[in-house]
Amino acid sequence: MMKIATFNIQNLFHRDKSLVKIQAGNAVINWLNEMDHLMRKYSKTASDPDRIKDLSFLLGFGKISRKSYAVMRRRGGELFFQGCYSSGEIQANSLTDWNGWVALQTLPVDPFSTQNKARVIAEVNADVLLLQEVEDRNSLLEFNHQFLPEFNGVPYRELLVLQGNDGRGQEMGMLTKNGFQIQEVRTYSNELDDRGKPVFDKNLVKYEITTPSKNKICLLAVHLQEQGKDKENCDALRFRQAHRVAEIYQELRDQGQEYVIVAGTLNAVSYCFSLAPLLQKTDLKDVSKHPGYNVAGKKEKDTSYLGMKAYKMGLNTKQKDYILLSPEMFRRVKNSGLNRKAVWSEKAFQWSLYNTIKNEKQAASQHPVVWGEIEI
Repeated sequence: MMKIATFNIQNLFHRDKSLVKIQAGNAVINWLNEMDHLMRKYSKTASDPDRIKDLSFLLGFGKISRKSYAVMRRRGGELFFQGCYSSGEIQANSLTDWNGWVALQTLPVDPFSTQNKARVIAEVNADVLLLQEVEDRNSLLEFNHQFLPEFNGVPYRELLVLQGNDGRGQEMGMLTKNGFQIQEVRTYSNELDDRGKPVFDKNLVKYEITTPSKNKICLLAVHLQEQGKDKENCDALRFRQAHRVAEIYQELRDQGQEYVIVAGTLNAVSYCFSLAPLLQKTDLKDVSKHPGYNVAGKKEKDTSYLGMKAYKMGLNTKQKDYILLSPEMFRRVKNSGLNRKAVWSEKAFQWSLYNTIKNEKQAASQHPVVWGEIEI
């Protein structure tokens, strides 16, 4: 029996500023923009310093956190990251001292959020775990060996993170244990479209995994274009990406591969036209359509996952994460479902949460863990 899971973890220890939702009123945003403008001015007027002081007060810059996330020290000009919620150190210049300011592009993830990520992964306890939005390999190694055991999770034996095209710490990670082994890996990050731009803005990775019984599984790990302000262009790019994934899937099927899985974050609901090449033009089957698919506990409202029916019932999250199976794999599914205990619910008592989650920042992710147990 193989248990597979996919989880968009939304980073482990630090997250790019551009991916963090700004929770501020219009006044605060305007003050920030004004401060940024004044600080960038080459020639400042006599009144500019006073205005900067006023803005500093209004924005609370005087309330300095004493727990440093990064600190510069005069030791060979090195920048050190403090604590375990980091990914090591960056050396500026090993020959000269370095005095100055460094603009950090990432923000630390709430420690409770990191713990809840480990808690839900340990509870699901998948043999094959696919993660989206991992910042780097070192962070995943630290998380695997130091955080999973805190919640009685067994660390994964094999771990792999490949650099993609995004550049904001949105890499995909693959972890296996219990005799499941990664045999071959291929990345499609270098594929270009007609305009010379990468087809996949993040990545597409093909893994060949062997089971303890020596069966071979082909797993396509996907992370398609997320929805942005320009919905038309985002949908068009996602459609092209989905079409290419469908082509690769069909090539595997034509080669005689029966055990094929396409899993990850597709960033659209199943009825969105942009996913039609995958969900309508192939024989792939969504594990959420299996009769044994389980989402809600006995006391929860919704018993089906994030599709049109559940959304009409008031569920405030649409489906973005999928495990798609070839017909032979789908026939072998015994149990499946998702775990959303670590996802913050805007509405009280909508579903069961871990008691360690008191606010949105402490949630593990905005995405649930999708899993399936397959007899193979």
